[in-house]
Amino acid sequence: MGPTQLAAQDHGKRVASVFEMEEEGFSLFHGSEIPPEYAENPPLKRKKGPAPKMLGNEVCSVCGDKASGFHYNVLSCEGCKGFFRRSVIKGAQYVCKNGGKCEMDMYMRRKCQECRLRKCQEAGMREQCVLSEEQIRLKKLKKQEDDQARTVVVRPNPPSPPNTPYKLTPEQLGMIEKLVAAQQQCNQRSFTDRLKVTPWPQAPDPHNREARQQRFAHFTELAIISVQEIVDFAKQLPGFLELTREDQIALLKTSTIEVMLLETSRRYNPETESITFLKDLSYNRDDFAKAGELKPSWCSR
Repeated sequence: MGPTQLAAQDHGKRVASVFEMEEEGFSLFHGSEIPPEYAENPPLKRKKGPAPKMLGNEVCSVCGDKASGFHYNVLSCEGCKGFFRRSVIKGAQYVCKNGGKCEMDMYMRRKCQECRLRKCQEAGMREQCVLSEEQIRLKKLKKQEDDQARTVVVRPNPPSPPNTPYKLTPEQLGMIEKLVAAQQQCNQRSFTDRLKVTPWPQAPDPHNREARQQRFAHFTELAIISVQEIVDFAKQLPGFLELTREDQIALLKTSTIEVMLLETSRRYNPETESITFLKDLSYNRDDFAKAGELKPSWCSR
């Protein structure tokens, strides 16, 4: 569908909405005399649909004030909407002091009620569209009943049976025991390597260049030992040595960092905010900060 057809279709919807009528309004005048103009030229029955979208710059067809929407079949403001409704409900009879020749605008609408009511009717407002208080009450009640009928009743799911604890098979228990034993064995080997690590400097000046270099070397060698421990543990995993050497290297490269992070989190003590390596070498936040204070030799020149 092209832009021209869409525009024509939208225009048709707006025209139809202007002439639409609330079906509930007809019950107000059941049994009453039908006005002659409706007997001679009965209004066409329009298909009911949504009101056209407001652009924000529409004006009232009666007085020229800013329109708030389509009321009683006419684009009008809230003031003229309420005036027309009150006049119809009360059956009001007004008298114009100017012989019914008042030009209706925002000022005159408060001065002459007869001309205002006539202008409402000439603009197309229909008395059949005005609902009585009782009709409004019944309409709201019916809407509430319809809303309740459309409400989906959510039934609670039946209580699920209590979860039975999962039991490991003998094969799974045996695998866990092997992995724990391999981990403990790798840790024991790492403990023997602590003597190869550069000692932590005891220099009184924490900014001493040699002390900074020793701290950096200390942590670097701890990281190397951790990687060696991971490789040693991987070799004891069932099936690992059956892989090709290229696959073994690929697996270690892609998982070593993650395993080191998990191992570090396991060694973290939240009470002292420190991490322990090689059984009893603990380091806090300041220790790691001092190890990262290395500067190139040319910076000190």
